[in-house]
Amino acid sequence: MRIARFSLKGTPRYAFVQNDPTDHKDYLIELNGYPLGAGAVEPTGNRYALDADGVRLLAPVLPSKVFGLAKNYEAHAQFMHEAGHSEIAHAPEDMVIFTKPSTSVIGPDDPIVIPPCSHDMNFEPEVAVVMGRIAKNVPVEKAMDYVLGFTCVNDVTLRDLQGMDPMWTRAKGFDTSCPLGPWIVARDDLNWRDAKISFTLNGEDVPLASGTTANLIHGIPEQIAAISSFSTLLPGDVILTGTPNASGTLRPGDEPIVHVEGIGDLRNVVVQG
Repeated sequence: MRIARFSLKGTPRYAFVQNDPTDHKDYLIELNGYPLGAGAVEPTGNRYALDADGVRLLAPVLPSKVFGLAKNYEAHAQFMHEAGHSEIAHAPEDMVIFTKPSTSVIGPDDPIVIPPCSHDMNFEPEVAVVMGRIAKNVPVEKAMDYVLGFTCVNDVTLRDLQGMDPMWTRAKGFDTSCPLGPWIVARDDLNWRDAKISFTLNGEDVPLASGTTANLIHGIPEQIAAISSFSTLLPGDVILTGTPNASGTLRPGDEPIVHVEGIGDLRNVVVQG
């Protein structure tokens, strides 16, 4: 099952995304309510092609908060050290957790805006977890019961400010720094233990940015348990699980695309603020 949020002539709506076997195209099956709410939702009977006039995919969820893990792959920790961004040569033993505000979230095809205060904006392709239930003090062995599904994310980071500031509020929390999409794939429909992540920039593959969640240092259930031990996770909240390998610079005019096997493509464009 795939869940999308879209606008039709400016009005936000929710839908299931279904593939039509006759033409092998995806369609939005409009829902009559909010799929993360307490009540049941049902199809309205309306179906829209993704490229229909007036239809635009939005960020699939509006989280109350976004948490992320830094240096959660050994390859990325080593890259950061070799690039001069970290004094530590290996991934830290404990989780390094940061937050992004809800205002950082944008959707597919939305512009990523480089703030005037930065001259080194980096991409970080990742798998994002979307919570489906209120989670507080959740044990590791039950953590996945609280997950609605997964989506693609680009954890855009201002690398120069990350090196300057003791806290990463500006570096990772600026407006447009959290592109999400294109939709949510239900928990049981994705091999989240070994989800393949890849990245293209301006149509060219960036092999050094690829990886798999099989190499996570702290797995997804452990992340949920750790975060819910100090902060209540609400339905729709998002956890960025970590970028698997090298990152790189984004410049005005660039077209970054995050691909997660089993989910799809998250495309954005970069503009100067």
